Amino acid sequence: MHQTVTKQIDSSRRWWVLGIVVAAQFMFGVDAFIVNVAIPTIAVDLHATPAQIESVIAIYLIAYATLVVTGGRLGDIHGTKNVFLAGVLGFTLTSLWCGLAQSGAELIIARLAQGATAALMVPQVLATLHLLFTDGQRNRAFAVYGIVLGLAGAAGFLLGGLLVTLDLAGTGWRSVFFVNVPSGLVIAGAAWRIMPSVPRRAGTKLDIKGSVVLFAGLLCLIGPLLFGHDVGWAPWLWAAMAIGGVILALFLKLEHAVGRAGGMPLIDLTLLADAAFLRGLGAAFFFFVANLSFYLVMTLFMQRGLKIPPLEAGMAFIPLAFAFIVASRHSGVRARHRGTKVLIEGCALQIAGLAALALVVVDLDAPTPIGLALTMIIFGYGQGLVMAPLSGAVLSTVKPVAAGSASGMYGTIAQIGNAAGVAAIGALFFALEALQSPRAGFLVSLALFVTLIMICAAFLAWMRRASARS
Repeated sequence: MHQTVTKQIDSSRRWWVLGIVVAAQFMFGVDAFIVNVAIPTIAVDLHATPAQIESVIAIYLIAYATLVVTGGRLGDIHGTKNVFLAGVLGFTLTSLWCGLAQSGAELIIARLAQGATAALMVPQVLATLHLLFTDGQRNRAFAVYGIVLGLAGAAGFLLGGLLVTLDLAGTGWRSVFFVNVPSGLVIAGAAWRIMPSVPRRAGTKLDIKGSVVLFAGLLCLIGPLLFGHDVGWAPWLWAAMAIGGVILALFLKLEHAVGRAGGMPLIDLTLLADAAFLRGLGAAFFFFVANLSFYLVMTLFMQRGLKIPPLEAGMAFIPLAFAFIVASRHSGVRARHRGTKVLIEGCALQIAGLAALALVVVDLDAPTPIGLALTMIIFGYGQGLVMAPLSGAVLSTVKPVAAGSASGMYGTIAQIGNAAGVAAIGALFFALEALQSPRAGFLVSLALFVTLIMICAAFLAWMRRASARS
């Protein structure tokens, strides 16, 4: 299949394909940040309860994380182009539905559908990069991908506040969803004309049982993490998480049974024998546990602890985002010559940035937004060195035929990490804020971030040894 794709597309045209798929990734990334900025306005306009507002964010993460492996496998079966188009058009329509929602409950349902369609769209981005770039341009392509991730974060922070403030045509917060409609239609049209078609794998069909079992297991595992703080971490939450772990263990047994019966399991079972890939997933998990949770805790500390206004707090992240973009450009060239060492160096820079932040907070009673922004540049540059080439490094040993499945697994691990970090470290911050102060919560959170990134670096070194032996 891989040879068929590469024969269909010349070296210049594949960069246009790259532009199309990363544009979809950009739309997805912006949506993750832009909605958070608009949440207070949504709550007032829809008279939504706190639980409903939290669900607007949580249900999207749950839908995406639990279905992204299925989306990746569908790409393997039906071709990345077909599933990508279905995902982009679905994401566009569900974004329109979100913008038209008339109640908190309706918005939650629309966000559930939006997360599900994103799970079709996003795995095809990494799968397409993996299929089209197997030569010396691979690191450059993944560097572009990393730059887009950084731009999406910066654009989300700025665009969310700008659209809500401008209140275009009286649409208010609804414009943060409507903006996806023209973007999605342009991306879908370009993909339909330019993306190469991958032939459907004859005689294959989706492992429906596996999809349902995986969805149930991850739902039980992730749901309590997202809502635990609201219900005081009641005992039944821990029971639900334990049940989720059992279901996931049964899922692996089910997949092996499907494989023995000659079917096509939801996940490519050969991936479970790839030591470098599994260790790479471990590195990704710990990296992403410290990813979104850092931005959450940093925002809470600035606004609740230092009383910095929301707009100034949002602007403080912009230098970090641009440092991330610069690092993403550098990481492609450096990864080509130094391999996984670049990612480990990025982890070291992140730790240095977190240590610098801790010193600023300890030494100054009232750090300024500018001071915090300049300090966060170090962390942002280090994060860009890791995030940009991380997906490419993890997928580097994967066979092209399993690209969609592997990309889906990577996306699931990343979202589970993000959800776990936001829930666990966010809950810790709130607890310490109540018992002591926001400053105490922030400093303890920084210590946790350092620990998580050190574990990520250890997994990267372990993955490097596995790759060298294979």
